[in-house]
Amino acid sequence: MNETRRCSGQATVELVAALPMGLLAGYVAFQLLAAGYALSLADGAAEAGALALASGRPAREATRDALPGWAEDDLEVGIRGGRVTVRLRPPSLSGAIAERLTVTGSAAARPR
Repeated sequence: MNETRRCSGQATVELVAALPMGLLAGYVAFQLLAAGYALSLADGAAEAGALALASGRPAREATRDALPGWAEDDLEVGIRGGRVTVRLRPPSLSGAIAERLTVTGSAAARPR
């Protein structure tokens, strides 16, 4: 009976010790997925902006319309010639981490 209690206590200690590492691994995985999603959104928004620019519509507005609401505060749009560049920070619990994971998408189109 004593040995069973010791094994049970050891399993609890191991679980408590491993829990922070599991949470950290989950957070890192979430951040990488968020960065990948942000890159996909930035590419799509840049393409929408370039297509709008080519058809004579405002590129900034089209770029912002192509993104979900959470991205409006974390967005930079650059237009130079026929190229639209979108810089987007992914969602994160830490602003410093989000800044380091900032992604850029760009697209170009020729005006008619």
